[in-house]
Amino acid sequence: MGLFISNAYAEGAPQGGGDPLQLVFMVAIFFAIMYFMIIRPQQKRAKEHAALLADLSKGDEIVTSGGILGKVTNMGENFIEIKVSEGNSMKIQKHAIANVMPKGTMKSL
Repeated sequence: MGLFISNAYAEGAPQGGGDPLQLVFMVAIFFAIMYFMIIRPQQKRAKEHAALLADLSKGDEIVTSGGILGKVTNMGENFIEIKVSEGNSMKIQKHAIANVMPKGTMKSL
């Protein structure tokens, strides 16, 4: 179609694709924003969770990601056993632990 009809451009508008250096600069800014807004905070949270699991010991009161409150009674490599109430215990995976609660939390319930 360009053979018979010429393209109409606005007067004074640039006809090229723009500065390639400007494109590289914008992409670098985009990745920097992605790093500081998404990747870095996620790495920080993963380190904090790994430290929480490393400091976990028998007798700690924990909350799982499902909201179950219990006291650690037995620890294995990947699983821990928690006492939920008198006579009831559960085995859960270590990575399911969301938070360590202050001592005495279960007594107040």
